[in-house]
Order: sequence, then structure tokens, then C-alpha cells
Amino acid sequence: MNSLIAFCLFAVLAVALARPDDKYTDRYDNVNLDEVLSNSRLLQPYIKCILDKDRCAPDAKELKEHIREALETECAKCTEAQKKGTRRVIGHLINNESKSWNELTAKYDPENKFTAKYEKELREIKA
Repeated sequence: MNSLIAFCLFAVLAVALARPDDKYTDRYDNVNLDEVLSNSRLLQPYIKCILDKDRCAPDAKELKEHIREALETECAKCTEAQKKGTRRVIGHLINNESKSWNELTAKYDPENKFTAKYEKELREIKA
């Protein structure tokens, strides 16, 4: 789950194409997460894309393509900035966007394999 929204909600737009050294691109590592998480108009298009409810911007599409792999590998290809951003995004979703969080976990972790592992800790994160 740590990776669930790590990539579910863009692992902060941080996840994209894999580089030759087996890391995701760092081109989105400097995204202002405070701005995105505090503005529904910016956040909702990512959520809708990831849930297949709307079209995807190129960065959101790349993110969506890596969610499953990131979950399965505990974000092994993530940069440190992406791992930190993922925790912030997940914490925000759990604590402030529970409806979206529930939809995302139902889609990407229906058997609760990843969510159960991290949710208690992440509920305590204040995004």
C-alpha cells in the first residue's frame, strides 16, 4: 500500500518511465505536493485518471502504468524523493480523501495485500 498511492496518486507524479539504472524518471520529483494536495482542481484529475474515470494527461498516464509494479516491488525503482512523496500523498488520501482512497485500494489492492501492511502507520501521517 505504501506504494499503492505512492503511485496511485502520482507517487507524486514522480513515477514515469524507467531509466537505464532501473529507477523511475526523476523528472517529477520537484512537483509542489502542497499545491496539488491542497487544491482539489489539481488533485482530482490524477485520481480520475488512475481510476479510469477520465482521460489522462501524459504524466498521469505514465504514473498509472507503474502503480502495479510499484506495489509489487515496494517501490524498488522509486527515487528517495518519490518514496517520501508517496508517503505524503497516501497519508493525505487516507486522512482527507477517504472516498478516493477506498476506490483506489479497491482497484489496485482488492485482496488487501499491500494496504493491510501499511495502513495503520499511514493513517497517522498528517499530509
